[in-house]
Amino acid sequence: MSDTQSTSGAVRLDGKAIAEQVRMELAAEVAEFKAAHPTFRPKLVALQVGERSDSSVYIRQKAKACKEIGVEFEHVQLDEGIQQAELDARVDSINDDPAIHGLLVQLPLPAHLSTRHVVQSIRAEKDVDGFHAENIGWLSKRDGSPYFHPCTPLGCIELLKRYNIAIAGKRAVVIGRSDIVGAPVAMMLTKLDATVTLCHSRTANVEELVRDADILVVAIGQPEFVRADWVKPGAAVVDVGMNAVDDATKKAGFRWVGDVHPGAAAHAGFLTPVPGGVGPMTVAMLLRNVVASAKRHYAAASTVRIVPSVLNLADPVPSDIAIAQAQASALKPIAQLGGELNLAPRELEPHGRHAAKVTLDVLDRLDGMRNGHYVVVTGISPTPLGEGKSTVTVGLAQALYAHLGRAAFACVRQPSQGPTFGIKGGAAGGGYSQVAPMTAMNLHLTGDIHAISAANNLVAAAVDARRFHEATQTDAQLMARLCPPKRGVSQFAAPMLRRLQRLGISKTRPEDLAADEVARFVRLDIDPERIVWRRVLDTNDRFLREITIGEASTERGMSRRTGFDIA
Repeated sequence: MSDTQSTSGAVRLDGKAIAEQVRMELAAEVAEFKAAHPTFRPKLVALQVGERSDSSVYIRQKAKACKEIGVEFEHVQLDEGIQQAELDARVDSINDDPAIHGLLVQLPLPAHLSTRHVVQSIRAEKDVDGFHAENIGWLSKRDGSPYFHPCTPLGCIELLKRYNIAIAGKRAVVIGRSDIVGAPVAMMLTKLDATVTLCHSRTANVEELVRDADILVVAIGQPEFVRADWVKPGAAVVDVGMNAVDDATKKAGFRWVGDVHPGAAAHAGFLTPVPGGVGPMTVAMLLRNVVASAKRHYAAASTVRIVPSVLNLADPVPSDIAIAQAQASALKPIAQLGGELNLAPRELEPHGRHAAKVTLDVLDRLDGMRNGHYVVVTGISPTPLGEGKSTVTVGLAQALYAHLGRAAFACVRQPSQGPTFGIKGGAAGGGYSQVAPMTAMNLHLTGDIHAISAANNLVAAAVDARRFHEATQTDAQLMARLCPPKRGVSQFAAPMLRRLQRLGISKTRPEDLAADEVARFVRLDIDPERIVWRRVLDTNDRFLREITIGEASTERGMSRRTGFDIA
């Protein structure tokens, strides 16, 4: 007799053995993919709210299973009193992390949190439990392809397939219509061409329907609900139920039984044991979903699928500004472009609707990817039509991607307002080979030049202000400004302590400094003739190139010559 054959005739659908086989296959698959792609690191995060002991046991089982097949696992445990907004923020953070390929929230959640809201907050492409409405929705469509199938239903189907049980054309009865097992497994059987009847608490003729079933899946949580004599001879029975019933003969005081009476083995052709049937398959299918997700994310990260914007060419060609204005209403939102470039939301810092910065974290994420080619466009004298470096650079990028299908990025510097408002004009390209929105590109972009100008001019103002204060105040007055007493106590700030060390002064309290030490500490004694730090402006204003500052009567003869450079 076969090891899987029970003494009463039914073949044992050994979920434990099949799950172990699936894990071995996944371990080999992960190892092989890692060997070809060294930066491939599949990762699953389990988020637990509170400290329920049963939930902790389940999470430890998943952590162990992940380790066995080479998947990184992170357990995020949150306080039971966490508020909905805080939990949402944690889920969003995990959703946006490109290094995480699967997220599961351990249920049940505390009563004050919305389980439905949290489950639907998980991004569909990371919902490895398969509970998200988008995944369930695609599962319900005949030609739909969800990111993931729910793990327990997928385990049921996998058991049937591994034992070569025919599904197409068979009569299948599913008892229980839960969103977790019953309804999804019914849809999956239907997509495999079975004729499916879904039974629930209001179904009147359950026994009659069961007697006609070639495949029976039961998931209602009622001990031994299906009688042994209901089962059709030779039927495949998948018992998802796991119910504890009192049993004084057991050390624990109870035993596990399924939703189907064990006597059904005398009639069924195939039967899952309880325990050891569907349970181990659920974890195995979760691992399969995580590995599939990681490989999908890895493939997406190395593929760029930009949808080129349509250009409506006019003849004769309008001016640059006319082209830019005509294209304004059709500009692609920068968030959409980021998605086409496979940038994670956390890697994109939008500045308005059509511009954004990309965080440097993306370099670490793509560190293992093959480098591209670097083409430098330089040393070009503009043609009479204004075709110079920027125009050629943008045009090359357009041609390489839109016409040759090669991923190409045009890298141009942010224009300065000086040349923009001068004879040269902007630096966003020209004609139909220009960066849009052109006005924002030429004047502000992300505002970095303005920020640099403010920072530079703050230093210039601080230098002149320091000269002014040192010339008009005593050492004691300067000391009082630098170390004002708080609640009667004066203290040095950390940068001040570092200055004292550079001066060779080891004292750490202001009141301990001698008069000469105070003078050395509070005075920089800046020589105005040696100040080379000038102010900057991003507009080419020739009358500010050389100026005299400090002409006001309140500045007491502190005037000096300086000027503005271009930002």
